[in-house]
Amino acid sequence: MTMAFKMATMGMWVTDECKRSFMEMKWKKVHRFIVFKIDEASRLVTVDKVGGPDEGYDELAASLPTDDCRYAVFDFDFVTADNCKKSKIFFIAWSPSASRIREKMLYATSKEGLRRALEGIHYDMQATDPTEMGMDVIKDRAK
Repeated sequence: MTMAFKMATMGMWVTDECKRSFMEMKWKKVHRFIVFKIDEASRLVTVDKVGGPDEGYDELAASLPTDDCRYAVFDFDFVTADNCKKSKIFFIAWSPSASRIREKMLYATSKEGLRRALEGIHYDMQATDPTEMGMDVIKDRAK
């Protein structure tokens, strides 16, 4: 088994693939977003989906299930009022209303461990439906 970062709260482990994919997104800009999921059987946080550099917010929103929890990171590029190009990374804890209570609790208690393993996140968001993480919300937070 590859080395993994242990999440202290629930005994979950963040795989090296999660951290490697995040660093590739952050430094090399080869991914626009990454969706993570918890595999309860192996007690690992793994990469569920990776969005290419040409994919955007709509593809991220479409990749989140309507009845399962997930974590996601999104690299948002924008231009400031001073005409400067900037990039901010958002961490999204996706917990839709239709997901199981046990799953919601598992994701809520494991969130900080994953968040700490992924260094360089600028903003945190919690969403139970797509309107809580809409592009307008992201743009407003990134100002």
